[in-house]
Amino acid sequence: MGIEIVGQIEKINGKELSYKDFAERYLAKSQPVVISDLTEDWRSREDWVTENGLPNLNFFATHFGKSRVQVADCDRREYTDQKRLEMSVLEFVELWTQDSVKDNGEDNNDDDGKSVLYLKDWHFVKEYPDYTAYKTPPLFSDDWLNIYLDHYQMHEDRENFQKYDQISCSDYRFVYMGGKGSWTPLHADVFRSYSWSANVCGRKRWLFLPPSQSHLVYDRYVKNCVYNIFEEVNETKFPGFKETTWLECIQESGDTIFVPSGWHHQVYNLEDTISINHNWLNAYNLSCVWDLLWRDYKDTEESIEDIRDISDDFEALCQRNLAANTGMNLNDFFIFMSRFALGNIVLLQFYSDIKQEALNPCSSEIAQNLVLNLLTIKKMMMKMICSGGVTAKDVYLDLRETLEDPQFLSFCRDMGRTYTMIHKEEDNKVLIPEEFLRKIMGFADQKMQICSPNDLVEMIDRCNTSSSNLLA
Repeated sequence: MGIEIVGQIEKINGKELSYKDFAERYLAKSQPVVISDLTEDWRSREDWVTENGLPNLNFFATHFGKSRVQVADCDRREYTDQKRLEMSVLEFVELWTQDSVKDNGEDNNDDDGKSVLYLKDWHFVKEYPDYTAYKTPPLFSDDWLNIYLDHYQMHEDRENFQKYDQISCSDYRFVYMGGKGSWTPLHADVFRSYSWSANVCGRKRWLFLPPSQSHLVYDRYVKNCVYNIFEEVNETKFPGFKETTWLECIQESGDTIFVPSGWHHQVYNLEDTISINHNWLNAYNLSCVWDLLWRDYKDTEESIEDIRDISDDFEALCQRNLAANTGMNLNDFFIFMSRFALGNIVLLQFYSDIKQEALNPCSSEIAQNLVLNLLTIKKMMMKMICSGGVTAKDVYLDLRETLEDPQFLSFCRDMGRTYTMIHKEEDNKVLIPEEFLRKIMGFADQKMQICSPNDLVEMIDRCNTSSSNLLA
């Protein structure tokens, strides 16, 4: 069964694209795009690439060879993904240099018995913080997920969750490396986040399915997804697959591709390739993230419904299972949103204070961004209220304790630096003084704890009142 390709993904020059235009044309409209000229000044494009444009495997073996990484065997399926192997970077490089992998185009069945290996999900930035391989392009820098994880862990009560090593759960910034013919099965990204992927070297072929057709690649129970769109797909199990229509693009070396939330995609390396990939979320796709999280929660609840009556704390069990299967649970999401909202409130008040006048969102792109963030978080909290999403009694954010925490101050400063860089409104670094946070304490004194989505909505509304109805 062949697939029907009906169009190509748009390609544009990144040097001619402002953040405002990118947000309006691609983030808000959830449209994929290939962007050139965003990676020319990256150190990785010098160190990681040989003079003839191939991956500099000797450099990786010499400088990063001891790192332990996950490697996918592209020829062996395990459940819904490719079988994963653990090895050192040095071992991976040795296997790569030994094997001669032929281009298999749309057919992933090799006749020589050798497996095609693909290093995936390497948390390179966290493992090598002093080596600046690249800088996130400003277009993708309004990244709530990774800014948050640079300062906090997603799971507050970690002893009650599955144990992960510090690197593997610390961020969603990855390096991928694979030979010609390596590939990734059909999927939509974690959390229904956005993703961006930049080719340091090599070329990739991408196949995209619009979100409006996503139901067509699942079985009747919406549990199992088609694994490989170029294999014969079982029409009985996936009766809608024959109706799908696909978009395609070839990503060249140096190109960066933006993948919106909910777009299923399958990817092939047409040459030996190294890429840098981020998953991220912000105000434009937060609703997609919440909708998936709530659906996964209801699925988790249903899957263990038969033990509800004998469980000491059924809700806590649901939250633990949700966190293990999805990457965060409802309580994690609530605390994440609470801290992020408080940080945005601090920045709004700070920018108003340093300008010694009420901040005008009509004249400040930073203010517009912060206001959009708070309004979006408020909408998500209203959804949580309607669904009854947070019920744990011990889930709360102490405002005074948070505002006095140096970690939160660092979090606010990093957010401030990010927005001044994106919008190019300030050249100086954002240094929020501790005296200013003490001034904000008066605001916090009105309600010392955020214990529910209702409390967070009230805090945002109170900020609106004190800021001359910026959020109106």
